[in-house]
Amino acid sequence: MRRLVLAAVAISVLVSVLAPGAAAATPDEPLKKGDFAGSFGIGHGRSMYLECYGEGSPTVILDAGLRNGASFWSQRSDETPPGPTVLPGVARFSRVCGYDRPGTILTSNPPIEFSRSSPVRMPRTAADAAADLHTLLRVARVPGPYVFVSHSLGGLIDRLYAATHPRLVAGMVLVDALAEYLQDSLDPAQMAAYSALNNGPVEGLDYPDLERIRIVRSFAQMRRAKRKHPLRDIPLSVISKGLPFGLPEGLPGGLTPAVLERAWRHAQNKLAKLTPDAVHVIARRSSHHVMLTQPKLIIDQARRVVRAVRRGGR
Repeated sequence: MRRLVLAAVAISVLVSVLAPGAAAATPDEPLKKGDFAGSFGIGHGRSMYLECYGEGSPTVILDAGLRNGASFWSQRSDETPPGPTVLPGVARFSRVCGYDRPGTILTSNPPIEFSRSSPVRMPRTAADAAADLHTLLRVARVPGPYVFVSHSLGGLIDRLYAATHPRLVAGMVLVDALAEYLQDSLDPAQMAAYSALNNGPVEGLDYPDLERIRIVRSFAQMRRAKRKHPLRDIPLSVISKGLPFGLPEGLPGGLTPAVLERAWRHAQNKLAKLTPDAVHVIARRSSHHVMLTQPKLIIDQARRVVRAVRRGGR
């Protein structure tokens, strides 16, 4: 079981809240007029948590990885450098919002806090999550257009959102994002092992509603959606990790560290070709959790995309 947990943390599409030294989110700046944090009913007896800060258009939507809530964009770890974390950093130049998907975790330190959004039956797909997000933004009257800053699983969800609602998405920053191109390089046994590791239980965590995602089915959803509606030529930054996951040897299905690293690099390179003028940045001091180790890099790329949207160009 311990190897399973370590592998899940290492691969992590995933359980970023279990990153070493991660601490509970604390605000870098006090609330200002127009800032809010609360829950909104989205129908069927469910509510979802949303928090928004800052001023200006386009609205930046922060979407975290599997099992991570909005607070992850404000967390610090032992490796976080001085300066603002991502959420307050972006709030200095535009309106920015973060939200909790069902089944996410807010902090890795006791007492562990769970998602502020209503639980749902797991596992789910990226399409389920994208539909929830659209409803939440509509009900909460969060004005578009949107620039998505999306980590890991959040990248797959938000690209699916962009294919479904193309006119609402004006730009994207994909932060070591999960992509269907990963499946190009993994055989079925390796893909099954990858999915199982990412969706496995977390030792010592009693949370029956913990987020789980049908990765292969979500990849198929993304392929169908992009055939109908390829990503428009919008400002796009792709940030890819520069350091390996640290995956242990001896995992099932032949999923070795070298196999996964090659597959991940392939997928990141494909993401960087989604638009003609996409910018591809390597976070050379970071593994998967770039927002903990190089938050300024994400803030700078978000600023670049926001400025491009405001200019009306690429």
